[in-house]
Amino acid sequence: MKKPKDILTTGFGAPVENDLNSQTAGPKGPVLMQDVHLLEKLAHFDRERIPERVVHAKGAGAHGYFEVTHDVSRYTRAKFLSEVGKKTEVFLRFSTVGGERGSADSERDPRGFALKFYTEEGIYDMVGNNTPIFFIRDPLKFPDFIHTQKRNPATNLKDPDMFWDFLSLTPESLHQVTILFSDRGTPRSYRTMNGYSSHTYMWYNQKGEYCWVKLHFKTLQGINNFTGEEADRMRGEDPDCVTRDLHAAIAKGDYPAWRLEIQIMTPEQAKSYRFDPFDLTKVWPHADFPPVEIGRLVLNRNPENYFAEVEQAAFSPANFVPGIGPSPDKMLQGRLFSYHDTHLHRLGPNYHLLPINAPKGAAMNSYQRDGFMRFDANGAGGPNYWPNSFGGAEPDAGVTPPPIDVAGMAARHAFVLGDVDFVQVGDLYARVMTDTDRDHLVRNIVGHLRNAQKRIQLRQTALFYKAHPEYGARVAKGLELDVKEVERLAKMSQEERVAATAK
Repeated sequence: MKKPKDILTTGFGAPVENDLNSQTAGPKGPVLMQDVHLLEKLAHFDRERIPERVVHAKGAGAHGYFEVTHDVSRYTRAKFLSEVGKKTEVFLRFSTVGGERGSADSERDPRGFALKFYTEEGIYDMVGNNTPIFFIRDPLKFPDFIHTQKRNPATNLKDPDMFWDFLSLTPESLHQVTILFSDRGTPRSYRTMNGYSSHTYMWYNQKGEYCWVKLHFKTLQGINNFTGEEADRMRGEDPDCVTRDLHAAIAKGDYPAWRLEIQIMTPEQAKSYRFDPFDLTKVWPHADFPPVEIGRLVLNRNPENYFAEVEQAAFSPANFVPGIGPSPDKMLQGRLFSYHDTHLHRLGPNYHLLPINAPKGAAMNSYQRDGFMRFDANGAGGPNYWPNSFGGAEPDAGVTPPPIDVAGMAARHAFVLGDVDFVQVGDLYARVMTDTDRDHLVRNIVGHLRNAQKRIQLRQTALFYKAHPEYGARVAKGLELDVKEVERLAKMSQEERVAATAK
């Protein structure tokens, strides 16, 4: 029997029955707004840092344009994608995820790829990364995950035990961990990395027909990464090397560009696909869903003022335009709330009026009024409510997204860990990576994981072994662990493995 002080509670003292699974309508979601524990946890997390971004604190940005190169009107009614040759103004902010504003550009970390489209129907934001997947699949875990990537609350130092303890207890993270500790975790330049939506989104056309899509921005400069040794050296030689590279390239007219490709899945395919298509820890294999080229992104103008344009830029995946909408992806559902909420905290309730965040090709007609830093006419003398009979802006039923079927028991549905969580990781290691890639991957992992406790090393290495025996064995040898012991742990269930490696 646990003592009362050992029971996890909400901020108001109510006991929490489950802290790993959000309440969803059925096992695949979407997430329910009635999950007050999730909302409290995310809202508190969003306000933990003032005024620096909680994540993606250090960044660089540039202006440019997106041009449609192939017809996609049969998939989406979005006007900025309506015809070949159409150009839309954009702003792109790159970032490192885990570090503070003063961290080095060459740190091993995912990179943010946040893109703002100034369309004639309002702002559309794609908030992505340089990897097609992520560490976790449920937003309830996100605050805890980020805490482990930050600093120890006692020492204020980066802590390998925190880092690897969480990851080894969260097997779904293995796919992203493998990418992070490859050379893709240390891009040589923002210009020489890809950008991904990562999440699945709904695209729908004028007829109300919809499909599911993933977006891939492929660099036309070619992929170029630091090795682990080069990244370590650059932290001392030039901690702002990647920021400097982007600004210098654009300043001299060497404009970076990306090719936009999309993967398309029909609703019927999604229902029977071998992976959950909305699971953020999984990719859609290209053999099943070949990428289709649809556009080109070009950056051709540096910011005139970093604070006004880069630091105050605020992106939210909830900023859609007609023709684009969300999917049941649990992480996306959490981000729809959390991004806007954290901007309200960091920049205030009227952050959407800042020039970098305001729509340019569309009117802004809402009944939001007052609040800190309201620096426009504040709606003048017009009505501030709806419905009204004084000529105020009115809703347009013609842009209603198509309905999707949602059914299931409202509960915290635990994800049943199975081989499916290791298949794509094993394929990445054995079929995608080269011998050099695998050598660098193992060396990078060993160099970091060796600083964690041995019990954590064993637990994490067993996960590598489950993905591919050679992968786990090489890491085990690098850490001077008993490979047979690692193999034994790999054959256990996650619960048995955790118990066997407890203190």
